[in-house]
Amino acid sequence: MLRGAGLRVTRPRVAVLAAVHDHPHADTESIFNVVRRELGAVSHQAVYDVLHALTAVGLLRRFEPMGSAARYEARTGDDHHHLVCRFCGAIADVDRAIGDTACLTPADDAGYEVDHAEVIYWGRCATCAAPADG
Repeated sequence: MLRGAGLRVTRPRVAVLAAVHDHPHADTESIFNVVRRELGAVSHQAVYDVLHALTAVGLLRRFEPMGSAARYEARTGDDHHHLVCRFCGAIADVDRAIGDTACLTPADDAGYEVDHAEVIYWGRCATCAAPADG
């Protein structure tokens, strides 16, 4: 995967890629903690650099829900969106919007060639929406 993207295979790159595959939607600090448990001594800067390199070549996707740290995922190559719980912060993938998707087409593209729209749905996850016992 790394070689196919034109990157050298290094222990930090393999560890970061594995961490994101195993922990979708993780923030940088969480990824750093997983990588540090795997490799031992690794700097925050090394993890940031690897995340940047993997995102730049399309092996990872970065998104940043409002009010949250940047998140990373290995699901790339499609226009899926995210559901975010306002209460507990849980994040779930949702396939791209279908049907009437006027919100995904700008009224005026200002000359841009639009190739992607990012949508984040906000609400309450099933756990937080469930009535409390009692």
